[in-house]
Amino acid sequence: MIYENFLYICGNFETNKKNNFSMYWTLELASKLEDAPWPATKDELIDYAQRSGAPLEVIENLQEIEEDGEVFESIEDIWPDYPSKEDFFFNEDEY
Repeated sequence: MIYENFLYICGNFETNKKNNFSMYWTLELASKLEDAPWPATKDELIDYAQRSGAPLEVIENLQEIEEDGEVFESIEDIWPDYPSKEDFFFNEDEY
């Protein structure tokens, strides 16, 4: 667990073990889906990734999703540990 957290903090990769498949996501790869037409199915996300010129790794990750008919509401449904915008804000009042 500590090693996985280290990889996440360093921005290397993260796996989605929740759904029993191993997709490797980085913040850069996941950011390619930020403007996707959410909610979307697996096929719609693959189509969006191809049309928007996303890297091959994004398309391969999406193809590994086993839930063909499921509708995903956001990137967090695909990568549960995707950091939210609040994770990056620094509260100056605390210091």
